[in-house]
Amino acid sequence: MNINIRPATEKDFPDVLSLIKELAEFEKAPEKVTNTVDQMKQEQHLFRCYMAETETGEIAGMALFFFAYFTWVGKSLYLDDIYVRPKFRKQKIGTALLKKVFEVACEENCKRVRWQVLKWNQPAIQMYRKYGADIDNEWLNCTFEHEEIKSLRDRININI
Repeated sequence: MNINIRPATEKDFPDVLSLIKELAEFEKAPEKVTNTVDQMKQEQHLFRCYMAETETGEIAGMALFFFAYFTWVGKSLYLDDIYVRPKFRKQKIGTALLKKVFEVACEENCKRVRWQVLKWNQPAIQMYRKYGADIDNEWLNCTFEHEEIKSLRDRININI
């Protein structure tokens, strides 16, 4: 099967959102997705996305990322999601998407590429380890969602 890895365009946003929702379902957290196509259109300057598309135009997967600045190393690329639909897995599409992300990181002179993987997602962990990823067991994620952000802002009362 021939797969084309190409940049996503605004017309792909409904497919991107569909893939995001499929990934959330796979990760057992479908209720966490609050993003919309309209929001993606408004915020498209904040992210990049590549689509994996079959020769017949069927979307097989995607890689969505953004640039970040990590204090220890500088400009970096954060791979937020890489997802391949189940019927297309085991065909090296995830590897092709990962390669594209690393090509972009090289072109952009990124000093680090970082992403997360769930502890139970062994197929993904095996693929990442196969390519030499350092999977850290020391750092923990700290997350505040939209309403929690506002709540904490309002609760912290400090005068300096």
